[in-house]
Amino acid sequence: MAVRHRLIKRSVADVWSVLADGSRYGDWVVGTSRSEPGEGRWPEVGSSITYTVRVGWRTLSGTTTVRRCEEPGILELEADSGWLGAARIAVDVRPWGEYALVIVDEHPLDGPGGALHNAAVDALIQLRHRAMLARLADVVEKSSQRAYESA
Repeated sequence: MAVRHRLIKRSVADVWSVLADGSRYGDWVVGTSRSEPGEGRWPEVGSSITYTVRVGWRTLSGTTTVRRCEEPGILELEADSGWLGAARIAVDVRPWGEYALVIVDEHPLDGPGGALHNAAVDALIQLRHRAMLARLADVVEKSSQRAYESA
């Protein structure tokens, strides 16, 4: 089970403002080199972003679609990476005192990731989530600090 959490020392609203900006996914999602709007208005259900991932000298593209959104705490996504398959990624942002506890739960849906899903794959996803949550915390903290300084 690939579930990871991190306490981000900012408010739930600060975390949600980053999650609700589809153009910022490349800033914190590990492996994503670029993201841009796709269909609809992010993060409404059915809306999407497209992203680019660089793997060595190759560039792969994919689409992430919102499957569930309950602002400001629940965002469930389906990341479709073409021939690599699709994954369900659930982000749960909970108040934890004055801070935000962010829980990420990711599971392959189909493709090679789904067929080969095992404890070793989950361990790799856990490592990716650790880095991703650290990057998210950094983006949120810098964004909220800039907003505080300009107020």
